[in-house]
Amino acid sequence: LAPLSPSNRGLTTELVMGVLRWQQRLDQLVESATGKSIEKFDIEVKLALRIGAYQLLYLDRIPARAAVHESVELVKLHGKRSAAPLINAVLRKLSRETASASQRFDGDLARTYSHPAWLIERWTKHYGAEATRAICEHNQQRPQTTIRTSSPEVLEELANEGITLKPASLVANARHVIAGDITQTHVYQQRRLAVQDEASQLVALLAQGKTILDCCAAPGGKSAIAAEQNPSALVVSMDLHLHRVRLMRTLTGLENVLTADARHLPFNRQFDCIIADLPCTGTGTLARNPEIKWRLQPHDLPRLAQLQFEILSSVAKQAKKIVYSTCSLEFEEGEDVIIRTADCRTCPTTGTSTPSLQPGSEQQLFLKWAFSAFLQVRWMRRKYPDSDSRAHLLRRPRCSPAATLLEQSCLLHRAIAGRRS
Repeated sequence: LAPLSPSNRGLTTELVMGVLRWQQRLDQLVESATGKSIEKFDIEVKLALRIGAYQLLYLDRIPARAAVHESVELVKLHGKRSAAPLINAVLRKLSRETASASQRFDGDLARTYSHPAWLIERWTKHYGAEATRAICEHNQQRPQTTIRTSSPEVLEELANEGITLKPASLVANARHVIAGDITQTHVYQQRRLAVQDEASQLVALLAQGKTILDCCAAPGGKSAIAAEQNPSALVVSMDLHLHRVRLMRTLTGLENVLTADARHLPFNRQFDCIIADLPCTGTGTLARNPEIKWRLQPHDLPRLAQLQFEILSSVAKQAKKIVYSTCSLEFEEGEDVIIRTADCRTCPTTGTSTPSLQPGSEQQLFLKWAFSAFLQVRWMRRKYPDSDSRAHLLRRPRCSPAATLLEQSCLLHRAIAGRRS
């Protein structure tokens, strides 16, 4: 996108992300207009129809005739001139039916909000219809860009380059971008700031100690925060993939970065804290990564949950404290992994055995020896729903032990607020 002007770069991003967010709905409207499955079209025709339909239905500033013309020219450009009359006819028909098309699927969450039906069924079962609708509405919005910097000089330079910021809700060094393209600024290109969601920053702030391991660290944002917050600590970052490790070294400048499998830690020592931001389905980040919902399948859940369990079981042997987080809303990747990992496990600091935890039990709410930080973040996510969905929603907020958890979380919140002041 670098050769494009700022306006064209923004439009290109909007078209790509918008089509991915609304892909299922766009396909259904095209199929209704053509009377045939969109899968029967060549990929070039399919994409031209989706891009044109998205502009007609969701971008008010682009005239309908321009959207139709450009889609026709696009399919010609890719050697499908025979499909040009079809593209023209279908998009002209959709442009005449824009108002009715926007109301056609009301009442069906999967079709209205362009989500896979199996995912809607899961969320409705676990969270209820109202919460599921709210999740879907959030997923279909353009996500806010958040940066991390503690430098007044950087903030001043950004203002001089036309970037408008506002303080984030929880983290002192976090700022939301209100206007301007942060990626075109000198400070971004010089890597003097990081683009990082606020909840992701919050997870890293919970890591404290003299020895800290980030076991699935790439691209390195949490490791960088841990190093900043614990300047005298040994902070070690690792990732499974070499190319991600190389990128992490470039982005963060951290020294202790290595390639390793978190299921088999290559260390013979205890760490005061291990950050375990583990591979997951990513269903909490669909606003930023809409392609996930079209790639994800139900069988991915048990596979990724098992991977998380194996990693947590490994790092628990060498951690005094674990900060466990995922980008998922699915219980298989949160509560269930905690239960399996903590079931009859011996606490590394007290030597006592953790009792078996049953689904829905009040004991699930706080497992102090390893998962208190994770649960604090989860409570924060429920208290401040506008933040990124990296921490899980809290399913049982009214259980009696929540008072203790609430007190701990309020202390954490006041500590963070104190840093801002």
